[in-house]
Amino acid sequence: MGILKVRNLNKNFGGLKALNEINLDVEEGTVHAIIGPNGAGKSTLLNTFVGRLVPDTGEVNFDDQPLLNRQPYEINQMGVCRVFQTPEIFGELSLLDNVMIPTFAKRDGSFVLNGWGRMDRETDVNDQAEHVLEDVGLADQRNELANSLSRGDKRRLELAMCLVQAPRLLLLDEPTAGMSRADTNNTIDLLKRIGERGITKIVIEHDMHVVFSLAEKISVMAQGAVIVEGAPDEIKGDPKVQEAYLGGAHL
Repeated sequence: MGILKVRNLNKNFGGLKALNEINLDVEEGTVHAIIGPNGAGKSTLLNTFVGRLVPDTGEVNFDDQPLLNRQPYEINQMGVCRVFQTPEIFGELSLLDNVMIPTFAKRDGSFVLNGWGRMDRETDVNDQAEHVLEDVGLADQRNELANSLSRGDKRRLELAMCLVQAPRLLLLDEPTAGMSRADTNNTIDLLKRIGERGITKIVIEHDMHVVFSLAEKISVMAQGAVIVEGAPDEIKGDPKVQEAYLGGAHL
């Protein structure tokens, strides 16, 4: 069953057509990868899903509910969460606090500093955060400051900040960018484990090892348009993909 449906989506920045008649169907519980060269429009597309950009024309529906013209917090409360290219974490706070904050924010619609003192008193939220940190392999560092983490661990922390909100759709924008091969493989394993919970994932990624390890369906973008779509085996041999993405080299 389709959980995300995109129809005839267009976005212009002056004379640049960043999104050109995008149509997309993402099936619930699957991993759908979006690949393409830099400047293809991949991150712009994700920005329309989370309310950071309003397209000029088109429709985006999540679970048959319109996403466009909603505030980012409203989209988040519907069950959509995004992991960014550069981790968006609270560097001067502990890992545990980082994971607790979005739990309050999703439940209450916002989180203000004058509510900080209640964090230690809400054992259910604390326990939930502890469990998610265990899931992503960061439990032993729960009391360390987030700024002290390696790049790979910061990405895992941001993922934990999404998972604690029990999302139905997880948007991952280059989740392994800048990671070592060992951290990349650990992240692949983690995302596979998450997949066992039935969370739908859209992954933007340049590392083809990651894409072909995770994706069940791949959409290829170039110059703001989806040029081809299919299963990984179909994409590997498609000449349009090889030309647009790798200059004619085989994947």
